[in-house]
Amino acid sequence: MTIRIVVAATGTDIGKTVFSAALTNALDGYYWKPVQAGLAGETDSQTVNRLTSVAESRILPERYRLNTPASPHFAAEIDGIEIDSKKLSPFGLPTPLVIETAGGLMVPLTRRLLQIDLLAQWRLPVILCASTELGTINHSLLSIEALKRRAIPVLGVAFIGNENADSERTIVSFGAVRRLGRLPRLSDLNADTLQAAFAENFSVADVLDIGAVGP
Repeated sequence: MTIRIVVAATGTDIGKTVFSAALTNALDGYYWKPVQAGLAGETDSQTVNRLTSVAESRILPERYRLNTPASPHFAAEIDGIEIDSKKLSPFGLPTPLVIETAGGLMVPLTRRLLQIDLLAQWRLPVILCASTELGTINHSLLSIEALKRRAIPVLGVAFIGNENADSERTIVSFGAVRRLGRLPRLSDLNADTLQAAFAENFSVADVLDIGAVGP
């Protein structure tokens, strides 16, 4: 069975790239960022390459590399192109593939297509990365509701940040989703510390338990 998992987030700068790196490494899989908006500095693919021990050849090239750090639809317009959703079909690989979205679920890819609508076409299981900071309950529950309304399978929520037990419990209870774990912010972030933190706080078996996915 081909394992393909989408890593999405409730918004931008949540930490899903770091989580994607940890998951890719734990699964000994491939990583793919279909749309990269913003090329100044380290890209998300480069970050994943730096934070994992997987071969560089397993960091698949982006389909669209947009210069401006903005919503993909606007960044593409600045570059004079339009994103074609037909060119964003996920790869089928013999080992697991981790697909990282661009920003939050409702980010527009074009003036007519939201990112979440592309995920609805894919029908692949989604891990939702959610912050533990103030405001996360609202953002997380809205994101979970949006996924479920489109019948996108939700593997569960990966919390990122300092412990906030009540917020985490509230989100998984109202959202009727699984809590996969919580990845703390690491003051010394590198491949070794990230791998250790993921192993301590997450179970690969839980992540791969597709049978526990909720509608």
